[in-house]
Formats: sequence, C-alpha cells, structure tokens
Amino acid sequence: MYPLVLFLTAALMYLSSIPVHGEETVATGGHIWKQITVEAATLGLPTKFLATIPPEFVRFEFDDLQAFAAEYHPSEHRMVLNRTLSFNVAGRTLRPLNRLTHAELETLYHELFHAYMDYLATREVEGKVDALLTFAHQQQHCRYGAVMIAPVVQRKNETEERFLSEQESWEALNEGWAVFVGWTVWSQLEIQRHGGRSMQQPGKQRDAWLRRLEEADREGRLRGYYEPQDPAERSMTRKRFLAVASRLSGEEIGRLMSGPLEFSPDLVRQALKRLEKNQASLLHTKGCDQVS
Repeated sequence: MYPLVLFLTAALMYLSSIPVHGEETVATGGHIWKQITVEAATLGLPTKFLATIPPEFVRFEFDDLQAFAAEYHPSEHRMVLNRTLSFNVAGRTLRPLNRLTHAELETLYHELFHAYMDYLATREVEGKVDALLTFAHQQQHCRYGAVMIAPVVQRKNETEERFLSEQESWEALNEGWAVFVGWTVWSQLEIQRHGGRSMQQPGKQRDAWLRRLEEADREGRLRGYYEPQDPAERSMTRKRFLAVASRLSGEEIGRLMSGPLEFSPDLVRQALKRLEKNQASLLHTKGCDQVS
C-alpha cells in the first residue's frame, strides 16, 4: 500500500500545479516590469529610465482603489494599481499596454516615475549618486521649501503661502515631476493618434505638442501636491495642491525632458524657449544656482 500512497500523493501534487482552465496565474513584479518595458518601446514611449531599474525591484498589486487611481509606496517598493488596469479585471497581471487608454497610460507612467525616483534614492543610500537626484534635492530646498498653495482646488486664483516640511517638500516635487512625466506620455499619444511624423522630428506634430506644453504651463496644470503632515489639516483634506505660481519651472521641465523622457536637445531648447514668457509668473523666478 505504501507505494500506492506515494503515487497518489505525487499525482495530487502534479494536478494541483496545473492551472484551472480559464484561470490566470499571478504575474511576478519582474514579469510585469519586463512586459511594460518591451511594450512601451513598441509604442514609442520612453523606456531608458525603466531599463535602469532591476525587474524585481517593484512589487505590483491590484486593488479596488477608491481615493486614487494608483498608489506607490516607496518604503516597500510597492505599486498598487486599480484592478481595472489588470487583464480581464482579474487583478493578476497588467493588461497589454496597447489596450490601455491614453489616460490609463498617463497614470501608469506617473507611478513608474515614482518607482524610478525611489530606485535612485535607494542607490543614493548605498553611496551611488545620480545627477537627476542631486538636482532634485537642490530644487526641493530652493523651490519647494516655501510655496503657494491653492486651498480650494476649484479656485486657482485664491492662494496661501506655506512653508513645507522636508517630507512635504520632497513629496510636492516628486508628484509635480510625475505629473509632468504622465502628462507628456498622454500628450504624445494624443498627438500621434492623428498620424504623421513623430513629434521628435520637426514638423506639425512637434509644433502641436509645443502648443500643448505652452498651454499646460500657462494654465498651471504642471504642478505638484502633497499630503499634509499635520493630523488636523490631514483630517480636512488628503491633498494640498500647489498654486499656479509654484508649478514646475522651465529648468525642471528641461531636465526631465532631456533625461528620463529622452527628448532630443533641439526639442528641449524649443520647449524652453516657448515657456520663457509664461515662466515670469513663477514664485521663484531665479534658478537655484542664482539663489544666495
């Protein structure tokens, strides 16, 4: 009887390892990261910054999120995406990128950039300094220590000055940069949807994108936000949005375009030229290297 028991046990173990028909297996973080990198390249989206991160660095989860479309938790290197972004809404693996809407890809890239900044910060602790992170710390202290906020999001012209803590200022910068990365991916896809040449090449597509950038800057869409540390304030609002006067500077936009977003030097120069006039309304009009 003993050999029969061994045979039955082995058979049950084998059968339990076979997926039920129609059921998806849970994808690992590495599998999802590789999927994103390969499929993003096919869509002509930036992948260089993604390729610098080890595939298993981020742990992916899917959940029925209510407050936000997605969340990233740096202390755990954990990305939580809305279940609607998963294949068959099963919460097991990501849908193919070509089946995500432009708005969903904007959200995804927003969170992917948070993962990138988290990875750079992790390497910094290990003594490996990155130029973009050094620039971020510089900007944090000279541009995000004292900011203007919009207490009521719907009333952009009503503002208050705030002095942010180290944690709040770092979050405000990170969110602002991630907003720009996500917006850039969305706007690029929207422009390219109409066909024609890539916006990376001179022509109508590029001019259309530059107009969108100028408009987004003028209307203050490219700005960060943070979660207040004060418990009393946090009980009233989950987020504090920066005011238009504390939106991203041209210097920040230029660094993001030339670095993680892989724009050509020529296009970066054209973009910064288009932003010059509007940028005069910033709270901090001088570059950080000019601040005494």
